[in-house]
Amino acid sequence: MGKAFQFKLEGLYFIYEKMEREMNVDINSLLTAKYRKAKFIFFILAIILFCCLIISARLGRADIGAIQVLKIIAGKVSGNPQFLQDIMDSQQAIVWDIRLPRILTSILVGSGLAVSGAVFQSLLMNPLADSYTMGVSTGAAFGAALAIYLNLIVQDFTLPITLCAFAGAFLTLGLVVSIAKVKGYINTANLVIAGIIVSTILSAAISLIKSAAGEQVAAIVYWLMGSLAARSWEHVYLGLPFIVLGTLVCIYFSGDLNIMCLGEQEARTLGVDTQKVRRIFLICGSLITAICVSISGIIGFVGLIVPHMLRFLIGSDNRILLPLSAVFGGLLLLLADTAARVLLNVEIPVGVVTTLLGGPFFIYIFVSRKKTFIG
Repeated sequence: MGKAFQFKLEGLYFIYEKMEREMNVDINSLLTAKYRKAKFIFFILAIILFCCLIISARLGRADIGAIQVLKIIAGKVSGNPQFLQDIMDSQQAIVWDIRLPRILTSILVGSGLAVSGAVFQSLLMNPLADSYTMGVSTGAAFGAALAIYLNLIVQDFTLPITLCAFAGAFLTLGLVVSIAKVKGYINTANLVIAGIIVSTILSAAISLIKSAAGEQVAAIVYWLMGSLAARSWEHVYLGLPFIVLGTLVCIYFSGDLNIMCLGEQEARTLGVDTQKVRRIFLICGSLITAICVSISGIIGFVGLIVPHMLRFLIGSDNRILLPLSAVFGGLLLLLADTAARVLLNVEIPVGVVTTLLGGPFFIYIFVSRKKTFIG
């Protein structure tokens, strides 16, 4: 009897081991296929982004060929004058000093807005969350509007608009976090409520500044619409380190962000320091947003559209979502800015283009989800 019972136990244990091995193989194969698909999409998006960069650099009033664009970039980057021998100085100046800084700025800003949007959506567990939800963009807009207004009314005194927008964004973040903090802890629901409250107050303050500006309000309104016109290499050098560093930090901690999406209690049970992780993502997401808004003004819907579109393709794993958001966000804003620059005789602010694209997209999402829910 004892031996028979022992044989049964050994048989059950053998079956359990076999099932566990099969499950591990299935999970590993699924993960491998998922990462292989993500790498393929990343590679394709990177190639499309590079091709669009070259095409965008040749589009404009001055007709410059793609081969000339490549030679100008190769000659300037390598310092080899042989690439530039048959190219006029005016064409070099148009591509290298005017078009390319604007193109790179659009890629950086698009990448930053998409990554920060994905971070805030996962962190706040709200599919409609972005930097506007936290009030960071509104804070940057208030700082920029105040700087423009003071520059208009005060003679022989100029405030840097980019710096003031950056300061406004971070002061707003500090205010939102201090309001949301209860007994030393930051609650997700409190963050959303505090962000909406502060954003509403700052929006009213911006309206007050626009009213006080009178006939000179056009400068403030144009900045608030979001534009990448007249961007230089200074804007590229300003945005590059902050956006790249913030994105890399977010990607590094993306595994913890996945666990945070399970809920506060579950994340703590699994050993995640939720307060530390939340603080890291709040700072990085707000830093990226502050830099982007201070460079380009208010450009809406990029941080909402890009993460949603990618979730349809690859799911909600932030280890994959954040790198792809960076590439696809840069591509989307580059296409939107190129369209704003070349389609009409008068340049359209790129913020208007992204809003025109984003509105119908979210109507489509809402209608699709409503049909799914009813079905």
